[in-house]
Amino acid sequence: MLGNTLRALGLVTMTFFLAACSQFVGDNRHNVPLVKPVLDRLAEIGSSPSEPMVIRVYKQSSELEVWKRTNTGDYALFKTYPICKWSGDLGPKIREGDLQSPEGFYDVTPALMNPKSSYWLSFNVGFPNKFDQAWGRTGTYLMIHGDCLSVGCYAMTDEGIKEIYALARETFRGGNSSFQLQLLPFRMTEANLSQHADSPHAPFWRDLKVGTDLFDATRRPPAWDVCERRYVFNPNGSSHGPLDPNGVCPAGVYSTMTAL
Repeated sequence: MLGNTLRALGLVTMTFFLAACSQFVGDNRHNVPLVKPVLDRLAEIGSSPSEPMVIRVYKQSSELEVWKRTNTGDYALFKTYPICKWSGDLGPKIREGDLQSPEGFYDVTPALMNPKSSYWLSFNVGFPNKFDQAWGRTGTYLMIHGDCLSVGCYAMTDEGIKEIYALARETFRGGNSSFQLQLLPFRMTEANLSQHADSPHAPFWRDLKVGTDLFDATRRPPAWDVCERRYVFNPNGSSHGPLDPNGVCPAGVYSTMTAL
């Protein structure tokens, strides 16, 4: 009798712990704390989990970089993660179902985070943004996620997305309303642009390069907007407010390099 009681108690205890593990791995996976090596690396570059961040994605080399703001106010590279898979070819996403992973500048907000993803964890890149909409481009649920499976998204390993998601979560908990996401075809060097000079996307990539050059020169994410259906960065003056993506750009708005 006592043996049966002990076995029953053991079964209940085991069930409790299994349920607790399931809860942590499943429903609570979005709250897994950053591990000590991550915290140590942040401290090494003079940053912390609550500081703003920038993510840069390079299709051609299948790399995702996380940059964090440091105690100098500049951003430093925290870590480079391998992208497991992305879809389509070099070039922007045009329409729903074209199996293209998007390119451009995006702002990720807390509302775009998906803690209950079928692909471990994920966040929406924000496609279509103001630029995409001006060109009539369509697509939904374009994500950065885990599970190493892509149909128009950027797929990371589960281990990679765990860390990237947690870094984004802590950035938002630090009071930041968004982080900048730069989705790029390749590293925006003159050599790479010259290699793809015959591409129909070359003018689009030239626009993106203005923004990436500003980040490289200042180590701070440029403000971006859209007018005349093109990206503009750090537009001069603040009196004009948000730009009309299909309208004429205000005078001086293309003088972005004067910000350097």
